[in-house]
Amino acid sequence: MNNTKIKIGFITISDRAARGEYEDIGGPAMQEWIKSAVLSPYEIDNIIIEDEQSLIEQTIIDFADNKNCNLILTTGGTGPTTRDVTPEATHTVCERIFDGFAEQMRAVSLKTVPTAILSRQTAGTRGKSLIINLPGKPAAIAVCLGAVFLAVPKCLELLDGSNIQIDLDFVEQEF
Repeated sequence: MNNTKIKIGFITISDRAARGEYEDIGGPAMQEWIKSAVLSPYEIDNIIIEDEQSLIEQTIIDFADNKNCNLILTTGGTGPTTRDVTPEATHTVCERIFDGFAEQMRAVSLKTVPTAILSRQTAGTRGKSLIINLPGKPAAIAVCLGAVFLAVPKCLELLDGSNIQIDLDFVEQEF
């Protein structure tokens, strides 16, 4: 078992936030949720980028291949507009797609938000990195992470031997 510190990458995908016209609320929401859920020591890397498919692809590749992030969480770019290209970028750079993550996030979200059917989150792996796309709204981020996070430690263990400890009480209450 690898007991070294894991690295979590947070990527906010928003034209307006990247240009400084809008405060990034998705990135901090992801980080706060992870801070409550993950008990193991971890390092973070974060960035805010525009909704450009090639830029999203390059950033995910950099976080996976060069920055060696075990877990990469993205927020934004999962809706139905033509600028929402995060899932396409994720599919392009991932070696394997895990449809169960997307199915579970949508199923849980649909219980309270009828428009969740429009959300196009996805998840997959690149090398030893697990990548999960999340919506842009903080409440939706919490719902979606709560829906899938129990599977994350096992996935990371299978990918690279990581031993990530989570606060089961927090994660299960979120679910």
